[in-house]
Amino acid sequence: MGGPARHLVYGLHAVDAVIERAPLRLLELWVAAPRDDARVRRLKERAAAAGVRAQPVAAEALARLVGAVAHQGVVAAVRPQPPWSEEDLIEHVEGASHAPLLLVLDGVTDPHNLGACLRTADAAGVDALVLPRDRSASVDAAARKVAAGAAESVPVATVTNLARALDALKARGVWIAGTDGEASASLYQTDLNRPLALVLGAEGAGLRRLTREHCDFLVRIPMAGAVESLNVSVAAGVALFEAVRQRGAAARS
Repeated sequence: MGGPARHLVYGLHAVDAVIERAPLRLLELWVAAPRDDARVRRLKERAAAAGVRAQPVAAEALARLVGAVAHQGVVAAVRPQPPWSEEDLIEHVEGASHAPLLLVLDGVTDPHNLGACLRTADAAGVDALVLPRDRSASVDAAARKVAAGAAESVPVATVTNLARALDALKARGVWIAGTDGEASASLYQTDLNRPLALVLGAEGAGLRRLTREHCDFLVRIPMAGAVESLNVSVAAGVALFEAVRQRGAAARS
């Protein structure tokens, strides 16, 4: 089941997304021997159409392969999808025919949070998710499982120096909006209908000082309860969909 230059993807949604969106990346497919329901049969058929025959294995073997996780009886080996570089990100922004919407995560180290953010970014139509190379989770099998296929549709740009990357985006007309619980401006009172990069930090720690200093402005999500902060994926959803709402309202007016 091993091999060089391959990633493991597990879970029905995540594996199905690879077959649908990038079938040439599929290398091998393993299915737990007891599973033979309609969803798995469709998955096998689509894999066969892509030239890969599903291999039946014991469920225990899949558990050993990917760890003690809910693999749903389906694991695939896929060719890695190279992340975008900073140059790829800038090229996309320069060539975009619309106002780009980017999600930037600063210091988010939990792959489950990263996966949830990818899923949210996909739902909001984000152009790309930007991660620093250091002090960040990577798009590994755990993140892909939580992302439920979004890891195959949302480009992920990995940058060496996040502050420099933010400055490069600014130079291309992108506004950098950081989220901060102490900011004076409310998310809902801020114009987000513009080329925009929303920057979120890790839950609790928030944005790093240098990252905060490179933002054009800071916004807060109004909190009415006793908790001081939201999970980063929830905060990303709130902020992104407010930007989506404003863009939709502007388009209808």
